[in-house]
Amino acid sequence: MKALVLTGGKGTRLRPLTHTSAKQLVPVANKPVLFYGLEAIRDAGITSVGMVVGDTADEVRAAVGDGSRFGLDVTYIRQQAPLGLAHCVLIARDFLADEPFVMYLGDNFLVGGITDLVEAFERADYDAQILLTRVAEPQFYGVAELGPGGEIVGLQEKPEHPRSDLAIVGVYIFSPAVHEAVRAVTPSARGELEITDAIAWLIGNGSRVHSHLVSGYWKDTGRLQDMLECNRIVLERVEPDIRGTVDGLSEISGRVVVEPGAVVENSVLRGPIVIGANTKILSSYVGPFTSIGSGCLIENAEIEYSIVLDGSSVQGVSRVAHSLIGRNVEVSRANGVANTHQLMVGDHSRIQVRA
Repeated sequence: MKALVLTGGKGTRLRPLTHTSAKQLVPVANKPVLFYGLEAIRDAGITSVGMVVGDTADEVRAAVGDGSRFGLDVTYIRQQAPLGLAHCVLIARDFLADEPFVMYLGDNFLVGGITDLVEAFERADYDAQILLTRVAEPQFYGVAELGPGGEIVGLQEKPEHPRSDLAIVGVYIFSPAVHEAVRAVTPSARGELEITDAIAWLIGNGSRVHSHLVSGYWKDTGRLQDMLECNRIVLERVEPDIRGTVDGLSEISGRVVVEPGAVVENSVLRGPIVIGANTKILSSYVGPFTSIGSGCLIENAEIEYSIVLDGSSVQGVSRVAHSLIGRNVEVSRANGVANTHQLMVGDHSRIQVRA
Protein backbone atom coordinates (compact mmCIF):
# COMPACT_ATOMS: atom_id res chain seq x y z
CA MET A 1 0.00 0.00 0.00
CA LYS A 2 1.13 3.56 -0.77
CA ALA A 3 0.15 6.94 0.62
CA LEU A 4 -0.81 10.17 -1.10
CA VAL A 5 -0.33 13.21 1.16
CA LEU A 6 -1.87 16.50 0.07
CA THR A 7 -0.06 19.71 1.00
CA GLY A 8 -1.50 22.17 -1.51
CA GLY A 9 -4.26 24.64 -0.82
CA LYS A 10 -4.01 28.28 0.15
CA GLY A 11 -4.95 28.10 3.83
CA THR A 12 -7.21 31.14 3.55
CA ARG A 13 -8.76 30.62 6.99
CA LEU A 14 -5.33 30.99 8.66
CA ARG A 15 -4.34 34.19 6.90
CA PRO A 16 -2.28 36.31 7.32
CA LEU A 17 -0.03 33.54 8.67
CA THR A 18 -0.39 31.45 5.50
CA HIS A 19 0.53 34.30 3.18
CA THR A 20 4.14 33.38 4.00
CA SER A 21 3.94 29.82 5.31
CA ALA A 22 2.34 26.49 4.37
CA LYS A 23 -0.64 25.78 6.62
CA GLN A 24 0.52 22.16 7.00
CA LEU A 25 3.75 23.37 8.60
CA VAL A 26 2.17 25.46 11.35
CA PRO A 27 3.36 23.72 14.55
CA VAL A 28 1.32 21.97 17.20
CA ALA A 29 3.37 21.59 20.40
CA ASN A 30 6.38 22.79 18.39
CA LYS A 31 6.02 20.13 15.66
CA PRO A 32 4.40 20.82 12.27
CA VAL A 33 0.93 19.35 11.81
CA LEU A 34 2.14 17.58 8.65
CA PHE A 35 4.74 15.62 10.62
CA TYR A 36 2.06 13.96 12.78
CA GLY A 37 0.41 12.62 9.63
CA LEU A 38 3.69 11.35 8.17
CA GLU A 39 4.47 9.55 11.42
CA ALA A 40 1.00 7.96 11.43
CA ILE A 41 1.56 6.71 7.86
CA ARG A 42 4.95 5.26 8.79
CA ASP A 43 3.51 3.60 11.92
CA ALA A 44 0.88 1.92 9.72
CA GLY A 45 3.69 0.20 7.81
CA ILE A 46 3.53 2.39 4.68
CA THR A 47 6.85 3.68 3.37
CA SER A 48 6.16 4.92 -0.19
CA VAL A 49 4.59 8.39 -0.10
CA GLY A 50 3.56 10.72 -2.89
CA MET A 51 3.47 14.33 -1.70
CA VAL A 52 1.21 16.61 -3.73
CA VAL A 53 2.58 20.16 -3.49
CA GLY A 54 1.44 23.55 -4.74
CA ASP A 55 2.61 27.12 -4.25
CA THR A 56 4.42 26.24 -1.01
CA ALA A 57 6.35 23.37 -2.61
CA ASP A 58 9.79 24.74 -1.73
CA GLU A 59 8.90 25.15 1.94
CA VAL A 60 7.40 21.65 2.15
CA ARG A 61 10.44 20.13 0.42
CA ALA A 62 12.78 21.92 2.81
CA ALA A 63 10.87 20.57 5.83
CA VAL A 64 10.30 16.98 4.67
CA GLY A 65 13.25 16.33 2.35
CA ASP A 66 13.38 12.85 0.91
CA GLY A 67 11.37 11.52 3.85
CA SER A 68 14.21 9.47 5.31
CA ARG A 69 13.99 11.27 8.69
CA PHE A 70 10.52 9.70 9.02
CA GLY A 71 11.50 6.31 7.58
CA LEU A 72 9.70 7.15 4.34
CA ASP A 73 10.54 7.41 0.64
CA VAL A 74 8.87 10.62 -0.61
CA THR A 75 8.09 11.46 -4.23
CA TYR A 76 6.93 15.02 -4.97
CA ILE A 77 4.02 15.61 -7.36
CA ARG A 78 3.37 19.20 -8.43
CA GLN A 79 -0.21 20.44 -8.72
CA GLN A 80 -0.16 23.65 -10.75
CA ALA A 81 -3.40 24.95 -9.24
CA PRO A 82 -5.74 23.83 -6.41
CA LEU A 83 -8.21 21.99 -8.63
CA GLY A 84 -9.65 19.61 -6.05
CA LEU A 85 -8.83 16.43 -4.14
CA ALA A 86 -9.94 14.17 -7.00
CA HIS A 87 -7.58 16.11 -9.26
CA CYS A 88 -4.73 15.18 -6.88
CA VAL A 89 -5.53 11.50 -7.44
CA LEU A 90 -5.70 12.12 -11.18
CA ILE A 91 -2.22 13.65 -11.42
CA ALA A 92 -0.72 11.01 -9.11
CA ARG A 93 -1.82 8.12 -11.35
CA ASP A 94 1.70 7.13 -12.43
CA PHE A 95 3.00 7.15 -8.86
CA LEU A 96 0.06 5.20 -7.43
CA ALA A 97 0.08 2.62 -10.25
CA ASP A 98 -2.37 -0.19 -9.42
CA GLU A 99 -1.85 -0.32 -5.67
CA PRO A 100 -4.35 0.58 -2.95
CA PHE A 101 -3.45 3.79 -1.14
CA VAL A 102 -4.21 6.04 1.80
CA MET A 103 -5.02 9.64 0.90
CA TYR A 104 -4.13 11.90 3.83
CA LEU A 105 -4.82 15.63 3.94
CA GLY A 106 -1.68 17.17 5.40
CA ASP A 107 -3.49 19.73 7.57
CA ASN A 108 -5.59 17.10 9.36
CA PHE A 109 -4.85 15.97 12.89
CA LEU A 110 -6.02 12.51 13.94
CA VAL A 111 -5.20 11.15 17.39
CA GLY A 112 -4.51 7.42 17.45
CA GLY A 113 -3.06 7.09 13.97
CA ILE A 114 -4.39 5.05 11.06
CA THR A 115 -2.90 1.59 11.68
CA ASP A 116 -6.21 -0.04 12.63
CA LEU A 117 -7.96 1.52 9.63
CA VAL A 118 -5.33 0.30 7.19
CA GLU A 119 -5.45 -3.21 8.64
CA ALA A 120 -9.26 -3.28 8.43
CA PHE A 121 -9.15 -2.21 4.78
CA GLU A 122 -6.59 -4.88 3.94
CA ARG A 123 -8.75 -7.58 5.54
CA ALA A 124 -11.90 -6.50 3.71
CA ASP A 125 -12.88 -6.21 0.06
CA TYR A 126 -13.67 -2.51 -0.12
CA ASP A 127 -13.06 -0.11 -2.98
CA ALA A 128 -13.08 2.85 -0.63
CA GLN A 129 -13.11 3.49 3.09
CA ILE A 130 -14.01 6.93 4.38
CA LEU A 131 -13.78 8.21 7.93
CA LEU A 132 -16.62 10.19 9.46
CA THR A 133 -16.96 12.26 12.61
CA ARG A 134 -19.73 14.39 14.08
CA VAL A 135 -19.05 18.13 13.95
CA ALA A 136 -20.80 21.28 15.10
CA GLU A 137 -20.36 23.13 11.78
CA PRO A 138 -20.75 20.61 8.94
CA GLN A 139 -21.04 23.35 6.32
CA PHE A 140 -17.24 23.68 6.38
CA TYR A 141 -16.65 20.02 5.42
CA GLY A 142 -17.57 17.25 3.06
CA VAL A 143 -20.69 15.68 4.60
CA ALA A 144 -22.05 12.12 4.44
CA GLU A 145 -25.70 11.15 4.75
CA LEU A 146 -26.33 7.64 6.03
CA GLY A 147 -29.32 5.36 5.54
CA PRO A 148 -31.08 3.41 8.31
CA GLY A 149 -28.56 0.58 8.04
CA GLY A 150 -25.57 2.90 8.21
CA GLU A 151 -24.96 2.78 4.47
CA ILE A 152 -23.87 5.95 2.65
CA VAL A 153 -26.83 7.33 0.68
CA GLY A 154 -25.53 10.80 -0.13
CA LEU A 155 -22.47 13.04 -0.07
CA GLN A 156 -22.20 16.83 -0.08
CA GLU A 157 -19.10 19.03 -0.40
CA LYS A 158 -19.19 22.04 1.98
CA PRO A 159 -22.98 22.34 1.66
CA GLU A 160 -24.84 25.52 2.54
CA HIS A 161 -27.59 23.37 4.06
CA PRO A 162 -26.01 20.12 5.37
CA ARG A 163 -28.22 17.04 5.50
CA SER A 164 -26.26 15.59 8.44
CA ASP A 165 -23.57 16.48 10.96
CA LEU A 166 -21.24 13.69 9.78
CA ALA A 167 -18.12 15.30 8.34
CA ILE A 168 -15.75 13.37 6.12
CA VAL A 169 -12.40 13.21 7.90
CA GLY A 170 -9.44 14.02 5.66
CA VAL A 171 -8.16 10.43 5.59
CA TYR A 172 -9.37 8.04 2.88
CA ILE A 173 -8.33 4.59 1.70
CA PHE A 174 -8.92 3.60 -1.93
CA SER A 175 -8.48 0.62 -4.19
CA PRO A 176 -7.34 1.24 -7.80
CA ALA A 177 -11.04 1.47 -8.72
CA VAL A 178 -10.94 5.15 -7.74
CA HIS A 179 -8.89 6.01 -10.83
CA GLU A 180 -11.86 5.36 -13.09
CA ALA A 181 -14.04 7.43 -10.77
CA VAL A 182 -11.81 10.53 -10.81
CA ARG A 183 -11.68 10.38 -14.61
CA ALA A 184 -15.47 10.21 -14.77
CA VAL A 185 -16.38 13.23 -12.63
CA THR A 186 -16.63 16.82 -13.85
CA PRO A 187 -15.73 20.05 -12.05
CA SER A 188 -18.16 21.23 -9.40
CA ALA A 189 -19.63 24.71 -9.09
CA ARG A 190 -16.40 25.60 -7.23
CA GLY A 191 -14.42 24.64 -10.33
CA GLU A 192 -12.81 21.66 -8.60
CA LEU A 193 -12.85 17.90 -9.08
CA GLU A 194 -14.42 16.86 -5.78
CA ILE A 195 -13.43 13.60 -4.10
CA THR A 196 -17.00 13.39 -2.77
CA ASP A 197 -18.24 13.23 -6.38
CA ALA A 198 -15.74 10.45 -7.13
CA ILE A 199 -16.91 8.48 -4.09
CA ALA A 200 -20.53 9.03 -5.11
CA TRP A 201 -19.62 7.69 -8.57
CA LEU A 202 -18.16 4.57 -6.96
CA ILE A 203 -21.34 4.03 -4.95
CA GLY A 204 -23.53 4.59 -8.00
CA ASN A 205 -21.55 2.02 -9.97
CA GLY A 206 -21.82 -0.74 -7.42
CA SER A 207 -18.46 -0.41 -5.68
CA ARG A 208 -18.15 -1.26 -2.01
CA VAL A 209 -17.70 1.94 -0.03
CA HIS A 210 -17.33 1.51 3.70
CA SER A 211 -17.63 4.24 6.31
CA HIS A 212 -16.10 4.28 9.75
CA LEU A 213 -17.10 6.65 12.55
CA VAL A 214 -14.03 8.08 14.26
CA SER A 215 -14.36 7.78 18.03
CA GLY A 216 -11.07 9.52 18.84
CA TYR A 217 -9.98 13.11 18.37
CA TRP A 218 -9.84 14.67 14.90
CA LYS A 219 -9.45 18.22 13.66
CA ASP A 220 -9.05 19.96 10.34
CA THR A 221 -6.52 22.58 11.45
CA GLY A 222 -7.69 25.22 8.99
CA ARG A 223 -8.83 27.73 11.61
CA LEU A 224 -7.24 29.46 14.60
CA GLN A 225 -9.49 27.79 17.18
CA ASP A 226 -8.73 24.37 15.67
CA MET A 227 -4.96 24.95 15.90
CA LEU A 228 -5.23 25.98 19.53
CA GLU A 229 -7.43 22.98 20.35
CA CYS A 230 -4.97 20.56 18.71
CA ASN A 231 -2.17 22.21 20.65
CA ARG A 232 -4.12 21.60 23.85
CA ILE A 233 -4.74 17.94 23.06
CA VAL A 234 -1.05 17.23 22.35
CA LEU A 235 0.21 19.18 25.35
CA GLU A 236 -2.05 17.18 27.66
CA ARG A 237 0.07 14.15 26.78
CA VAL A 238 3.57 15.59 27.17
CA GLU A 239 5.85 14.35 29.93
CA PRO A 240 7.80 16.83 32.08
CA ASP A 241 11.30 17.31 30.69
CA ILE A 242 13.56 20.13 31.89
CA ARG A 243 16.73 20.25 29.79
CA GLY A 244 17.24 23.99 29.74
CA THR A 245 18.27 26.27 32.61
CA VAL A 246 15.75 27.25 35.28
CA ASP A 247 16.84 29.55 38.12
CA GLY A 248 15.87 29.25 41.78
CA LEU A 249 13.45 32.17 41.61
CA SER A 250 11.22 30.44 39.08
CA GLU A 251 8.20 28.27 39.85
CA ILE A 252 7.30 25.28 37.66
CA SER A 253 4.19 23.14 38.05
CA GLY A 254 2.45 20.56 35.91
CA ARG A 255 3.64 19.07 32.63
CA VAL A 256 6.39 21.43 31.50
CA VAL A 257 8.99 20.85 28.78
CA VAL A 258 11.99 23.20 28.63
CA GLU A 259 14.16 22.29 25.65
CA PRO A 260 17.99 22.52 25.58
CA GLY A 261 19.46 26.01 25.55
CA ALA A 262 16.30 27.63 26.91
CA VAL A 263 16.62 29.93 29.93
CA VAL A 264 13.91 30.58 32.52
CA GLU A 265 14.51 33.33 35.08
CA ASN A 266 12.23 34.73 37.79
CA SER A 267 9.16 33.30 36.03
CA VAL A 268 6.13 31.10 36.62
CA LEU A 269 5.45 28.19 34.25
CA ARG A 270 2.12 26.40 34.63
CA GLY A 271 1.87 23.30 32.47
CA PRO A 272 1.11 21.76 30.21
CA ILE A 273 3.49 23.88 28.12
CA VAL A 274 6.49 23.49 25.84
CA ILE A 275 9.35 26.00 25.76
CA GLY A 276 11.51 25.70 22.63
CA ALA A 277 15.29 25.53 22.38
CA ASN A 278 17.26 28.74 23.02
CA THR A 279 14.18 30.64 24.14
CA LYS A 280 14.32 33.05 27.09
CA ILE A 281 11.49 33.41 29.61
CA LEU A 282 12.30 36.39 31.85
CA SER A 283 10.12 37.71 34.70
CA SER A 284 7.03 36.31 32.99
CA TYR A 285 4.06 34.01 33.41
CA VAL A 286 3.46 31.25 30.86
CA GLY A 287 0.15 29.51 31.46
CA PRO A 288 -1.42 26.21 30.44
CA PHE A 289 -1.72 24.97 26.85
CA THR A 290 0.98 27.22 25.46
CA SER A 291 3.80 26.26 23.11
CA ILE A 292 6.67 28.67 22.59
CA GLY A 293 8.96 28.00 19.60
CA SER A 294 12.75 28.19 19.49
CA GLY A 295 14.76 31.40 19.75
CA CYS A 296 11.88 33.37 21.31
CA LEU A 297 11.86 35.99 24.08
CA ILE A 298 9.05 36.33 26.62
CA GLU A 299 9.91 39.16 29.01
CA ASN A 300 7.76 40.91 31.63
CA ALA A 301 4.73 39.35 29.99
CA GLU A 302 1.83 36.96 30.56
CA ILE A 303 0.70 34.44 27.96
CA GLU A 304 -1.48 31.34 27.99
CA TYR A 305 -3.47 29.06 25.66
CA SER A 306 -1.41 30.26 22.71
CA ILE A 307 1.10 29.25 20.05
CA VAL A 308 4.21 31.35 19.45
CA LEU A 309 6.39 30.45 16.47
CA ASP A 310 10.19 30.63 16.20
CA GLY A 311 12.09 33.86 16.67
CA SER A 312 9.25 35.94 18.10
CA SER A 313 9.16 38.16 21.19
CA VAL A 314 6.45 39.25 23.62
CA GLN A 315 7.62 42.02 25.93
CA GLY A 316 5.86 44.10 28.56
CA VAL A 317 2.37 42.82 27.73
CA SER A 318 0.12 42.04 30.67
CA ARG A 319 -1.95 39.27 29.09
CA VAL A 320 -2.02 37.42 25.78
CA ALA A 321 -4.45 34.53 25.33
CA HIS A 322 -6.09 32.44 22.58
CA SER A 323 -3.46 33.63 20.12
CA LEU A 324 -1.35 32.32 17.26
CA ILE A 325 1.77 34.43 16.73
CA GLY A 326 3.88 33.86 13.61
CA ARG A 327 7.63 33.75 13.13
CA ASN A 328 9.88 36.72 13.92
CA VAL A 329 7.01 38.77 15.33
CA GLU A 330 7.50 41.50 17.94
CA VAL A 331 4.67 42.15 20.40
CA SER A 332 5.46 45.03 22.74
CA ARG A 333 3.91 47.36 25.27
CA ALA A 334 1.80 50.35 24.29
CA ASN A 335 0.18 52.94 26.55
CA GLY A 336 -3.34 52.25 27.75
CA VAL A 337 -5.53 50.21 30.06
CA ALA A 338 -4.65 46.56 30.66
CA ASN A 339 -6.92 43.94 29.13
CA THR A 340 -6.81 40.57 27.35
CA HIS A 341 -5.39 40.61 23.85
CA GLN A 342 -6.41 38.12 21.16
CA LEU A 343 -3.99 37.96 18.27
CA MET A 344 -3.53 36.15 14.98
CA VAL A 345 -0.32 37.52 13.54
CA GLY A 346 1.54 36.75 10.30
CA ASP A 347 5.28 36.32 9.92
CA HIS A 348 7.76 39.23 10.18
CA SER A 349 5.17 41.51 11.76
CA ARG A 350 5.47 44.18 14.44
CA ILE A 351 2.55 44.90 16.80
CA GLN A 352 1.92 47.27 19.68
CA VAL A 353 -0.88 46.42 22.06
CA ARG A 354 -2.34 48.01 25.17
CA ALA A 355 -0.58 46.51 28.20
